[in-house]
Amino acid sequence: MGDNTSTAQATTALERFERFLTYRLHLFNKLTDKASSDAYMNELGLPVGAARCLAAIGSFAPLSVKDLAIYANLNKAQASRATQALLERGYVFKEGNQQDARGVVITLTPSGQAIWLQIMQIVERRNKEIFGCLTEKERQQLGTLLDKLIKANHLASEQDP
Repeated sequence: MGDNTSTAQATTALERFERFLTYRLHLFNKLTDKASSDAYMNELGLPVGAARCLAAIGSFAPLSVKDLAIYANLNKAQASRATQALLERGYVFKEGNQQDARGVVITLTPSGQAIWLQIMQIVERRNKEIFGCLTEKERQQLGTLLDKLIKANHLASEQDP
């Protein structure tokens, strides 16, 4: 009888754990990131970090490596390595920053621009695949809720020492 009680308690604990929003957001992120990562690699031969960097550069250029890290949601070292890989592929230019002699600015080359357009098509398609099960009203609600959560947590992280 003890085994049934402990099994029931474990099942209840697991069910509670699986209801935590943080757990579900993490699971959702892993599920969607894997499919997106596969799409970038299979269709463009790019790892997801490089694709995110190209998407950010194409959308917000010129960017410093620091700004690229922010827009691509990477740390500065990851953004720097991705920039170097994109330079080697001929997708980006890296030039000295006229406002900061120690820094650089990154922009797309013509071939980078062409890849950026393909990336944006994948992003649009992936968004339709991921959120296609929601109505337009639900997508708007989700967007509003995510904006609120991001803002609240961004402000909280700025206040941490």
